[in-house]
Amino acid sequence: MDRFVLTDAQWAKMEPLCLGKKTDRGRSGTDNRLFIEA
Repeated sequence: MDRFVLTDAQWAKMEPLCLGKKTDRGRSGTDNRLFIEA
């Protein structure tokens, strides 16, 4: 089974929209990109 993998350009556009950024207060996800790609 092939896995969809985001390009760096695609991830750069999506990353600011994800919850749990390092700048957010409290606990955040450890790897948002891995979560999205899964």
